Amino acid sequence: MPDYHDDLRLAHVLADAADAATMDRFKALDLKVETKPDMTPVSEADKAAEELIRGQLQRARPRDAILGEEYGIEGTGPRRWVVDPIDGTKNYVRGVPVWATLISLMVQSEGGYQPVVGVVSAPALGRRWWAAQGGGAYSGRSLSSATRLQVSRVSSIQDASFAYSSLTGWEEQGRLDGLLDLTRACWRTRGYGDFWPYMMVAEGAVDICAEPELSLWDMAAPAIVVQEAGGSFTGLDGRHGPHSGNAAASNGLLHDELLGYLNQRY
Repeated sequence: MPDYHDDLRLAHVLADAADAATMDRFKALDLKVETKPDMTPVSEADKAAEELIRGQLQRARPRDAILGEEYGIEGTGPRRWVVDPIDGTKNYVRGVPVWATLISLMVQSEGGYQPVVGVVSAPALGRRWWAAQGGGAYSGRSLSSATRLQVSRVSSIQDASFAYSSLTGWEEQGRLDGLLDLTRACWRTRGYGDFWPYMMVAEGAVDICAEPELSLWDMAAPAIVVQEAGGSFTGLDGRHGPHSGNAAASNGLLHDELLGYLNQRY
């Protein structure tokens, strides 16, 4: 199995730079915010963080391709960095500290590009999570000061904690009734939102989570972290990895039941 330690160290360096840039503008009274064609917000900090990451990648990994939320795809080849400069922009622009920079390296394989490195950095929460293929998942301040992550062993939906972002999107897909049935069956439900539910699945604090509509840059980094913590990350269709346009993550023991609820159609 290839060793991605150098790529993981680089991803941490990129995250450090992005954290400094995003925290510098967090809660700034003169923060500039625009509306994209898909009606989602983008701030000057989103753009600046992605430009910063792209610039460092072009110097450190000039042969690798880069896909980012704000500036699209650049380059070709078997290695592709996938970047969401601020996952949780709506939180960011309102001063809510639940947002993160997501950085992943994806490598071409028989099943298409798969994430092999992922870093999720949430500086306003003072938290960072990361993983590399075959090396486990960790959380901490740095590579040298970290705790290994392990998903929970909860094996019953009735004992499970379920996290989601919002109800938006589920009804449009005809999945709202299934989602509501799941919330009634679970021990606890919370709408933490964005990257955070996946990280809590990896930590074992939450057992299952799902979202009905996502982009690749939302999922690539969380997917490898969940998987390396011993969990399962698929689309709602059960397809392994971050390629389905939506996501379901779990400790693995509850995954089939999670998908069963969310694929109920009425």
